[in-house]
Amino acid sequence: MISFKYRWFVFKVIIITFFFAFFGMIGSLVERKGKLMSWIAINWSKTILKTGKIKFNVNGLKNIDLSENYFFVPNHESALDIPLVFASFPMHVVSVAKIELSRIPFFGWSMTAGGHFFVDRSNHKKAMRSIEKARISMKKNPRSVFLFPEGTRSLDGKVGRFKKGGLKLAIDLGVPIVPVGIVGTNQFQSNLRKGRNIGNLELNIGKPIQTKKIKEKELLSFVEDLREKVILLKARDVS
Repeated sequence: MISFKYRWFVFKVIIITFFFAFFGMIGSLVERKGKLMSWIAINWSKTILKTGKIKFNVNGLKNIDLSENYFFVPNHESALDIPLVFASFPMHVVSVAKIELSRIPFFGWSMTAGGHFFVDRSNHKKAMRSIEKARISMKKNPRSVFLFPEGTRSLDGKVGRFKKGGLKLAIDLGVPIVPVGIVGTNQFQSNLRKGRNIGNLELNIGKPIQTKKIKEKELLSFVEDLREKVILLKARDVS
């Protein structure tokens, strides 16, 4: 049975999301490069986490230069991963998201205005066209990106196989890839549903991996090595 605490948290998240999305749409009329929208996304995320009294630790931020652009690659266990990532990086970051999110009133419109990318995972050709559009957009307006290479949430907490489409985009652009391990969001959602103590979340940032010299024939082995790095970061005890 789903606890009242969980239902109340979800209700507050919906209200907070539409509030920030509304102001995001207004902000997009003023600033077109997405930096204002990025600020809104960071504060939307922090508000959600604060409202849920969710404590989190960010480890390894010193591994990156906040003035540079990266492709951040975390594992994916829960919808809470999204605000956790945005709240953890004090920089302009956009996401590669599933196409369904673009259809949510206000929220999807504000994400589009903020320069986020959408991929139709059910149609390979459309997904490839979306990635090509992202490549063109990134060349015109460089910024950091985060994507979940598993393509969907893990139901058992194990890191699934990585899809190479979004990672190939980073390689084509020559943008460094940063492995990220998210810890605790799967248990958080389960505990909250049952009304149990929530516990703390962890986001562990690895060292950037240069992509300019990676060749096409090395892509599959690179993707698997990257997945292993994410698994290690997820399992790392930094407490």
